[in-house]
Amino acid sequence: MLRFLTAGESHGEALSVIIDGIPANLPLPLDKVNFWLAERQKGHGRGGRMKIEKDQAHVIGGLRNGRTLGSPVSILIHNKDWANWEKMMHAEHGSPAHMQSVALSRPRPGHADLAGSLKYAQTDLRNILERASARETTSRTAAGAVAIALLEQFGVQITAHVVQIGPLQLKARPSFASIAKDAPLSDVRCVDPALSKRMVALIDKAKKNGDSLGGTFEVRVKGLPIGLGSHVQWDRKLDGRLAQALISIQSVKAVQVGLGVDYASHFGSEVHDEIFWRAGAYGHKSNNAGGIEGGMSNGEELVLRASMKPIPTLMKPLGTVDMKTKEPIKAKYERSDTCSVPAAAVVGCAVVAFELADAFLEKFGGDSLEECKAHLKSSLALQKRR
Repeated sequence: MLRFLTAGESHGEALSVIIDGIPANLPLPLDKVNFWLAERQKGHGRGGRMKIEKDQAHVIGGLRNGRTLGSPVSILIHNKDWANWEKMMHAEHGSPAHMQSVALSRPRPGHADLAGSLKYAQTDLRNILERASARETTSRTAAGAVAIALLEQFGVQITAHVVQIGPLQLKARPSFASIAKDAPLSDVRCVDPALSKRMVALIDKAKKNGDSLGGTFEVRVKGLPIGLGSHVQWDRKLDGRLAQALISIQSVKAVQVGLGVDYASHFGSEVHDEIFWRAGAYGHKSNNAGGIEGGMSNGEELVLRASMKPIPTLMKPLGTVDMKTKEPIKAKYERSDTCSVPAAAVVGCAVVAFELADAFLEKFGGDSLEECKAHLKSSLALQKRR
């Protein structure tokens, strides 16, 4: 029902995204899209690039007078750093001397450089790393911001926080309200002020040592109706779709739903969420399932975690092989972040929102926002009678 494609390179002229399937008449103030783009740029441990860019959405299709038309929504985000890279990255008129000056032949361990260059028959690794860069998530964040605007029309709310950076881990399970209120106030999107300070100090230590740090973020969603996704086919299961979206974020290597890996160390009687009936509705006494059972939303709060590896670009590079000479050498250092877990939490909100919006339109979809609302109202009325 809902899909998008992104295009553009990290140091190219612009990034773009085309979103197809957004119903007509959705109010879409650009300040809401720009809010999420700005949130993605924040976080202690970001590199020098974030001091250059001020990402702003420029809509070139699908929107008129602040409302969607039902046609594809097309968004451009211009790269301010393009002024410094035009001669190296121009689509048609690049300067051979300047292009050679930024050519790379030393693949970084843990990056897409080696596998990508062999797959696409490239001798200059820049032709791989420019697109593999996490800068691409700017476009996905814009698409997710549109999805968030759609979900908000149906009372769905989304937020995220950082629960771990390196060995430092948040032990508490804060409420949705606490995360939404306190996480944005932290330089690392952690709701615990004392732990935030320790995380900041650890990131500073890693930067001083020329190293990088990974961690884990959690996305929470409330207000989802029962029945998004399906149990009938593997590719319609909501948890599978959300896991794919999260693990596609650069550097994410693991995803958990609800209790996640902790399920493995308990008896079933200890972890399955008991069901009750109260005031004309079903509910659960706990939420270890994280809001999904049998591949479908069950009406409880959605709880997802994603864990990132440390960024593979290091100021003190690891050993590699020069692809021209085949001699051992240190990997090339490219300007990079020390830790991007807080930024990834924002991207996590975006990709989760987009998958949820897709599942939402799959069940309640229509050509206009009004039609979608009517379908949701009808479906909820039917569920109350069961």
